[in-house]
Amino acid sequence: MAEMTYFISDAHLGSGSDSLERERQLCRFLDSIKGDCKTLFLLGDMFDFWFTYRYTVPRGHTRLLGKLAELADSGVELHFFIGNHDMWMFDYLEKEIGVVMHDEPEVFEIDGKRFLIGHGDGLGHLDKQFDLLRKVFRSRFNQRLFALLPPSWTFPIALRWSDSNKVKHARQDTLRYLGDDREGIVLYCKERLEKEHFDYCVFGHRHTPLTMPLTQDCIYVNTGDWLFNRNYAVYSPESGKMTLLDFKG
Repeated sequence: MAEMTYFISDAHLGSGSDSLERERQLCRFLDSIKGDCKTLFLLGDMFDFWFTYRYTVPRGHTRLLGKLAELADSGVELHFFIGNHDMWMFDYLEKEIGVVMHDEPEVFEIDGKRFLIGHGDGLGHLDKQFDLLRKVFRSRFNQRLFALLPPSWTFPIALRWSDSNKVKHARQDTLRYLGDDREGIVLYCKERLEKEHFDYCVFGHRHTPLTMPLTQDCIYVNTGDWLFNRNYAVYSPESGKMTLLDFKG
C-alpha cells in the first residue's frame, strides 16, 4: 500500500548541457518510488524557465511531464510549489495533469504531523533587490505584457539570464549554509514557529541538502537539488521520520 511522502526540488531542467540526462535520471527516480508513493511534493524550480502561453507549450521536458501524468493517473497526489525560475507556470500542470499548484508556503498534516512546505524564495526579506524583482515578475500586468512577446524571443533571453545568475551565486559561494542570521528560510520558519507548531519545515531553493533542528520539536529539511546532487527527502509513516537521500540510479 502506497504511504510514503516524497519531496524533491530544483532540477532546473532546460539549463546546462546535461539537462536531458538529468531529466532521464529524474524519471528513473520517479519510476523507483511509484510503488510506495502516496504524495509527491515538487518544491519548485523544476524547470529553469517556464511561461505558460495561452496556446503554446514550451519545447522539451516531455519525459517528466509524461511521468507526472502517469503518477497522477495511478492515484499519486501531486503538489507543485512554484519557484523563482518557474513562477509563470500558471494552471498548465493543473489542467493537463491534475497537479495541485501552490505559490506560497502552506501547512499540511501528514500522518498526524504538521508540515510547513514551500519553495523558499523571498522568505526572510534579506535581499531587498530580490524582493523587488520578485514583485515585478509576479505582477499580473507585467505577465500580460510578457505574454505579448513571442516565445522565440523570451525563452532564449530568460534562459541566458538564468544561467548567468546561477554562475554568479556559485562564485559568491552561497550554495552552503550561511548561518542562522543569514538564511531567509530559517528566519521565516522561526518566526512562524513563534505562533504555531510544526513538526517539519521542508523547503528547497537553497541547493543545500540539510536537516537541522529549529526547536526541540521541529526539524528543518532542505531538499538540496537535482541540478548538482540528485537529492530528495522522504517521510515514512512507519518510522515517523524524514530522511534526506541522494539518488544513485
